[in-house]
Amino acid sequence: MPNSPIPTTERGLRIALCAGESSGDQLGAGLIEALHRRFPDASFAGIGGEAMRAAGMETWHDAQELAVMGLSEVLSHLPRLLRLRREFRERVLAWKPDVFVGIDAPDFNLGVERWLKARELRTVHYVSPSVWAWREGRAAKIGRSADRVLCLFPMEPDIYARHRVDARFVGHPLADAMPLDPDRGQARAALGIAFHDPVLALLPGSRLGEIARMLPDFLRAASRVAERVTGLQVLVPAANAACAEAIRAELARHPALARRVRLLDAHAREAMIASDVVLLASGTAALEAMLAKRPIVVGHRIAPTTYRIVRAFGLLKTRYVSLPNVLAGEALVPELLQDDCTPDRLAAAVLHWFEQPEAVAALRPRFRAIHEALRRNASERAAEAVTELLAANAP
Repeated sequence: MPNSPIPTTERGLRIALCAGESSGDQLGAGLIEALHRRFPDASFAGIGGEAMRAAGMETWHDAQELAVMGLSEVLSHLPRLLRLRREFRERVLAWKPDVFVGIDAPDFNLGVERWLKARELRTVHYVSPSVWAWREGRAAKIGRSADRVLCLFPMEPDIYARHRVDARFVGHPLADAMPLDPDRGQARAALGIAFHDPVLALLPGSRLGEIARMLPDFLRAASRVAERVTGLQVLVPAANAACAEAIRAELARHPALARRVRLLDAHAREAMIASDVVLLASGTAALEAMLAKRPIVVGHRIAPTTYRIVRAFGLLKTRYVSLPNVLAGEALVPELLQDDCTPDRLAAAVLHWFEQPEAVAALRPRFRAIHEALRRNASERAAEAVTELLAANAP
């Protein structure tokens, strides 16, 4: 694609970015590489991680400085984060970039974008918050921060259009990264699993709170499945050392099952591709398991008080919570939520996939169709959207 004519000063094009965690760092790296192909002399600076540095960005702060999770942790870090945001936005403004791109991390980035936009700097927000699921009115607020929103899912731009916000569907980078036909045999060989052995992958979440809430019932469900599926192996990937320790502690309470369980250091994608069935908490893992073309059972539970508030005020705007079902517009995979998320019901749903191969076979083409819809070369499309914005606003 030819470059759009974008007049710049002799200093060359400058693009400031901010990513706050590893997934955002990967997105940012892909965007930088795609923009570099269009503008070889462009400069990139801001907040990012190893991938963005390797792509050629000068990092003023590391992305890990924003990576705090959980209310108590956020509160303890709030003074530092507010000071960092204040200093960062001032430094961005002084650098005088041609555009600022905030990548995910909405609690941090939307405030930065709003402040910069008020000072007539062009702003882009890459990765829409889940306005399709709850609080659609946030779309208008996001539009007050960003001149353009880059969306990973095809249903999102229409929601922004209702609020007169410029949003573009660019595709999902996971769909670009994963093959349409994952090699299950290769994944099993890499993990040392025989091709015909029955395998269940458990993904209770990547945060300690999720593991504490979901893993006990996931393991109880796996024990019930093991009673019916001869030779069952159970794979449990751990996102990090803290998660691994929490998983080990819970496994110690299930000694009969523990001998069937392999705790993996990361390798979640390989575990999903290698498995016969995936039991997981809702989130990005559900999307990745769908792209792996494996049958899924979603079990999810949030704090009872939070659930009552969500139900009482009608905050949830979609019939489904897992991305495969949201994207399909129907219940392709079972979702067992709150009081329905019990070991017996989870086990029954998992056993359905083990015992009904024709149902699994019918699921795969549906997953492949969604994969193809999301596979749009996200980094190139995101770079194109940023380039168009620069060209449209060039003096």
